[in-house]
Order: sequence, then C-alpha cells, then structure tokens
Amino acid sequence: MASLPILKSPDSHPARDAALIAGATGIAAALVILGLLGNIVVAAAFLATAIVAVGGMIAFRRLFPSSAGEGGEPDWALARTLAAASTDAVAVTDRAGRLVCANDQYEALFGGFPTPPGLPLDGDGAERLGVAGRHAWRDGTATLDRLVARGSGIVADIACAGEDGDLLVWRFRQTVRVNLAATVEELVAGRIGEQFGRAGIMVTLIGHDGRVIAANSVLRARAMGHADAAITGRDFARFLITDERGMVRFEREGMLKNPLRVLQIPFVEGDDAPMLVALIDEEQSGAPPVGASASAHVQTLVALMPFGVALVGNDGRFLQMNESFARAALVDPAAPPVYPGDLVVREDKGVIADAVRRFASGATHSTDLAIRLKDHPDEPVALSIAGARGLGDAAVLLSLKDNGEETRLKREVAQATKMQAVGQLAGGVAHDFNNILTAIIGHCDLMLMRHSPGDSDYDDIQQVRANSNRAASLTRQLLAFSRQQTLRPQVLQLPDVVSEVSQLLKRLLGESITLKVKHGRNLAPVRADPGQLEQVVVNLAVNARDAMLAKPPKGGAVLSIRTFAMTATDVRRMGSDILPVGDYVGLEVVDNGAGIPPDVLPKIFEPFFTTKDVGKGTGLGLSTVYGIVKQSGGYIFADSKPGQGAVFSMYLPVHTASAPVADTVIAPPKKPLDLWGSGTILLVEDEDMVRAVAERALTRQGYTVLTAEHGEAALDLLASQPRPDLLVSDVMMPLMDGPTMVRRARKLYPDLPILFMSGYAEETLRKSIDLENVAFLAKPFSVQQLAEAVRAMMSAKGLGAGGG
Repeated sequence: MASLPILKSPDSHPARDAALIAGATGIAAALVILGLLGNIVVAAAFLATAIVAVGGMIAFRRLFPSSAGEGGEPDWALARTLAAASTDAVAVTDRAGRLVCANDQYEALFGGFPTPPGLPLDGDGAERLGVAGRHAWRDGTATLDRLVARGSGIVADIACAGEDGDLLVWRFRQTVRVNLAATVEELVAGRIGEQFGRAGIMVTLIGHDGRVIAANSVLRARAMGHADAAITGRDFARFLITDERGMVRFEREGMLKNPLRVLQIPFVEGDDAPMLVALIDEEQSGAPPVGASASAHVQTLVALMPFGVALVGNDGRFLQMNESFARAALVDPAAPPVYPGDLVVREDKGVIADAVRRFASGATHSTDLAIRLKDHPDEPVALSIAGARGLGDAAVLLSLKDNGEETRLKREVAQATKMQAVGQLAGGVAHDFNNILTAIIGHCDLMLMRHSPGDSDYDDIQQVRANSNRAASLTRQLLAFSRQQTLRPQVLQLPDVVSEVSQLLKRLLGESITLKVKHGRNLAPVRADPGQLEQVVVNLAVNARDAMLAKPPKGGAVLSIRTFAMTATDVRRMGSDILPVGDYVGLEVVDNGAGIPPDVLPKIFEPFFTTKDVGKGTGLGLSTVYGIVKQSGGYIFADSKPGQGAVFSMYLPVHTASAPVADTVIAPPKKPLDLWGSGTILLVEDEDMVRAVAERALTRQGYTVLTAEHGEAALDLLASQPRPDLLVSDVMMPLMDGPTMVRRARKLYPDLPILFMSGYAEETLRKSIDLENVAFLAKPFSVQQLAEAVRAMMSAKGLGAGGG
C-alpha cells in the first residue's frame, strides 16, 4: 500500500508568529520616530501600542484556544489499511487534484501512481473520467463504465468524501476481465499452438522487452534443437540471423536452410503490450514476395485464430474471414458480404470505408470502432482495424469479438429484472386495491343487513357486491404473478394433477382440438399447491386453444401435454444459464398453432400484455402461470418459431423426503354457528375506510371495539385501557407495523390472542408474523368472514357470549 498524504508542518503556530510580527513592528516604529523626531513620548506611545496588541493576541489565544487541530489530519494509516483490504484499485485526491493515497491494486492496474483523471486509459477514457470527476464534486457521486486500461475492462466509482467534502475517492472495479494476452499465451503454449505446428506455422508470444513468453513445440525445436527446450525468458532476436538480402533464418540452422517469413500480429494496444509472432518457411526463390505456399500458410493461420479475424485487400474487398468472425458478424453463408460495409447499418458504412482506406494506405496504429451490425442495429459491437504487413495481398486486418453469448445473458438479466420490478409493482397495487375492496364489500354487507330480498335496492347492492368479488379475483391474479399469493403446498405426483384436470380440459378445448396426454415413468414427487398447478395447466391449455382457433392449423389442431423426468445430467446437457443443475419433474404443453412472433415472445409473461382483441383477454393468464411456478420454486420457459406452434416447459424441483415442518401461523378453527359474542376488541388499521367498516361490523356482533390508526396509538390504548380480549391488526402500517406492535403488546399481556389481516398474502408475511396464538385473515373479506374469524379466536380462548 502506498500513500502520499498531504501534511501540515508540525512547527507551524500562526498565533505565535502573529504576536512576534506585531511586537517587532512596534519596536521598529518607536525607533524610527525617536530617530527622526527625537520625541521620546511619541516613540513610547508606538511601543505601548505594540505591547497592547501582543498582549491582546495572547489573551485571546488563551480565552479562545484554536480548534483547528481538534479535527486533526485524516488517519492515513487507517485509510491505507482499509484501502489495502479492498480487492479494487482505490485512490484519493484532494481539491487541488493531488494524489494523497492509493493502494497496491491501483499501482498494479495502472503501472504506477498516476493521478486521476490523468490515467493511461484507452481511447477517450481519461477525458470521460475527468467529466465524471467534476460530476462527483458537484453531485457527490459518479459512475463511469466501459473503460479499458492495459487490456482490462474497468468501471470507475467516484465519491466525494471528507468532513468538508474536500476529497475524492476513486474506486476502479475490473469488469468481466478479458485478459487477451493471458488467453493467447495459454493458446500458444497449448493445443492451438500444436495445431499451428502441424500446419507448418511456428508461433511465439513476445513481451515488450523482446523476450519469449510462450512458444509452440515446432518453434522450440527449430530455434533450440529440441521441442522440450526451455525458451521462456530468452531474447527472441538472438535466435534469428539475416543475410545480405534481408532474409531471416534461424541462427542454429545457418544460411543453408529455407528463409523465414515473419508475421507480427499486434493484438493488444499499449507500449508494454505483448505481440504475437508467426514464422512461416519461405520457398527458395530469388524474390521475397509471398508465394502460393506462404499464402496458404497465412490462410491456415487466420482460420485457426480463436478470435474473429478477417483480411481485406487493397481494393477494400474481403479476402478471407475465419469462422469466429463470421459468427460474430452474423454472416449469412448463402450470401457472404463483399465489403466490410456490407455488415453494418447504412450510417456506419462510411466510417468503416474511410478506416479501411486509411489503413490500406499505410497507417500503422490500430483503432477500435463501435459499429452496429445490420441484423442487430440496437447492440453496438467493437471492431478493431489494423494495417497488415507481410500477409500477401491482405492490406487490412479486421478483428471482431463474438458478443452473442454476452448479449444474450444481458438480455435475460434485463428481462428477469424487469419481471421482478413489475411483480413488486403488481403486488403493491393488489395490496392497495384489496383495502378498497374490503371497504366496498363491507359496506355492501352492512347495507344488505337493512334490506330484504324483496327490497328495490337489494338487487343493486348484490350487483355491486358481485362485481367487487370479481375485482377481488383480479387482485388474486396480480398476487399470483408477484409471487405473493397464499399457497397450500402438498407432496404430490404431477401426472395425478394433469389427470384430474384432463376432463375439464376436454370440455374447454372443444371437439375441434385433439388432446394428447403422455406421462413419463417413475416420476419423483414434487411439493406444490395442487389447485394452483391445475390453474397452470388450464391457463396454458386455454392460451394454446385461443392461438390455434385464431389460425387453425392444417391437418387439425392438436394440444399435447407431457410429463417427464429431468435429471441433473440432462440439465447440464441442456446448457441453460437460468435452470440450476438438479433433478426436476417437467411438464410440457405443445400446440401446433401459428406460433409466437419473436418480438412478442419476451413479453408474454408480463401482466396485462395480450395480443387478443379488446375485451377478449385480461393479459393475466400467462403472468399468473409465471407467478405460481416461480413461487413454487420452479422454472418455466417458452419457445416458439413462427408457423411451428409454441412449447411451454415447466420444471418443478424434485421433493426430497424430510420431516414435515409445522406452519407457525395457525389457521382459524372451524366456523362457529353463532357469530354473536361479547368482550373487548382492539382494532388497529391505518386505512380509515377499512377501520370504519370493521368497527361497525364488530359492534353489530355485540363486541366493544377500541380503534387505533397505527401501532403507536394502539400501544397508548393498551397502557391506558383495561386488557382487551382480542387484538385485530393490519400487518403493514406507517410509523409502526403490526408485528412490531404485537411483540411490544405481548410484553404487557403474553397470552393476548392476535388476528392479523392484510392485503398481502399470508405466505409473504409468514416470517414477519412468526408468533404464537396468531391467526390470519386475508383482504378483501366480508363482514361475515370477519365475524367468523373473530368469534373463532374468542371461542379458542374460552370467551363465549357474556365473556369478558
């Protein structure tokens, strides 16, 4: 760990220095007056004034000691220790732009202690870093990604620090590090290097000092006489000699052997970057140009490169591209491109053409361009361009990294993040909507108590209540998508669930669609809610039915449902980055409809997304499926090709037998016949409309009801009022939530029964309400459901009618 702390001089005493200056000035003034005027009285006055000033300073210093040193200098030893413990490169600068502290990782990353933002970064990295630093001074923090230093991708996090905000902390995190030099070193010394050797190509990786880092066995044999000779660290130039015509040969072989064609391939930028060197035997002839045999060697070399490489001639046309380049550039083998500009969008064609023309004319340095391929215009890729020397007809060398896998992973992560965010939003909306529905349903129930079936308003009230219950089912679907619904999992066989719902599916599909069901053998059990799994199968089947009826397939519509076992070996062979390795039981639903368009496929599990006509779908069918499967610990995937139908694959983890774990939240006892009761109930609910309905409902049942709008108010009532017989509380409330309030109330009354109610699902709140003698009532609830839950809790404690 290295540091450069800026410290003040320990001998610096501003007050003492000021007193000495004041005293000396007074004495000098008195001597001048005495010498010029000869008046000792005036001189004494000047001297007295200086003495008074000095005395005043000393008195002020004693009365008001300086606090400048109280804060002290930063504890640089502690700062160095903390920075050294970090795996990232860390540096600290002050307002003057001076480097005051940096750790060893910083030195290793940047090759010393340069001061940010003036770091050895590729391209315009230093300039962008300076802008980010100014933003950090202004906003407090800043982040900058896509920086490259010495072949490593890094992300810079900058934060303003210090009591006075006079320091900047620079933290540099290495991203997925593409250490191309280390990769090439392994390839040269390994199997790829041996493939080069069998093709007659000698390959070596040379450091910036000219010494050998790695070489294949053919080069070691030719240069040192033995394939296993130790060549690492030797000066490569000492193995070569030149004749009067400038032809290169191995010194060990003398002038009688074939000359060598030396190809230098700079693949990493930087003065201290290594270089890949390939040597090819020249044919014995009177002229040094590359002949047909050497050109074949060059083509072999390009084809064997592990990264995307293409050669372009002086006329700007492609001469050759290897398989990696074609894959990264999404080249169609049936219609290969003629010019590099044929690969990119129209706006980038001119940039590539100018760069190829410049390097073909003799430009020596390589450059990187951010281009957009015409098949993927929204995802820029990096294209490296360099002048080619000694490669026959090739004038320009292009290098393109295959970002397909990285792009796919980024897209999947973005989709998963979006689904999680939408799920959280859906759960919050469902919670708030449940509170509203509780009030609507409760008021309807109270009105129905005053109206008989023959009343003119009775049917209208019933209609409002029925529509409210329909809305409640909608919120349950939202909670299913957000994985916040209440599940009752059981250990079951997946084929049994499919068999139970098969008759229903035949009626739903109709006579125009053929249902085929096939079950695998020896399937292990899974743990899930059977009712919810039936909902999954029904939703997938109905979705497939609608797709096939919209565009009836030729030969008849067929829906196939298959259950099967998926072992850990099968998962590894599948190569999925999302599905963890393990044993699963799978369910596959396949239709032969028109398929799902590629632009629609990533959105099908999002809530309220539908391709059906207005009024024909809520867009919650597949989102409900997604939520149920994820909440059950499983995974679901959709695959489709236009015109070839769709395949939905669900994987549930195999249940391993273990001792059953009892739920910590007790369920209410059986519904009592008599809902009337007595006793005191403390009702805690932050929503005024829900609190009013619940208070009226319980009062009508004969209870004395105390109300509180949040947890703190409830605790005040408990302290000032006699002990209640039951505490009914919402879970999520401002200031103090229900579980926290209950834990404090239990300190006063340890056996106080609790009835929680919430718009969130019990499964979601299970950890927070992990208490004894607790029941749960999900919103929205009716007046009767509330009365039943309260009467059941009172009966469980032996508090019947007339009880206290």
